[in-house]
Amino acid sequence: MNEGERNSDDDDDRVFKALASPIRRRMLDLLREAPRTTGELCAQLSEIDRTTVLQHLRVLEGAELVTGRKVGRERHLSLAPLPIKRISDRWIGQYARAAVDMLDRLDSGE
Repeated sequence: MNEGERNSDDDDDRVFKALASPIRRRMLDLLREAPRTTGELCAQLSEIDRTTVLQHLRVLEGAELVTGRKVGRERHLSLAPLPIKRISDRWIGQYARAAVDMLDRLDSGE
């Protein structure tokens, strides 16, 4: 395995780890609807404390699923969809095509 493949696998591992948590998936859903400040995100997730939200946010940022920029005293957060597209292209798309091919072969009697 070359260095590029290893880094890609590490990146995919971080994305899968980030997506493993229901809270982090909910955070991504909220950011998919619209960019939000950290405070707005915390208000939407009122069942958990701010420190926990920030810990989950660090995991999402580490996986490059979320980007943040400082505007005055506020931190504005946005969804970064490229890592999810990479996962879709590499894993989901290929497996979906294989399943469709298999069903097509069954339908044609092969």
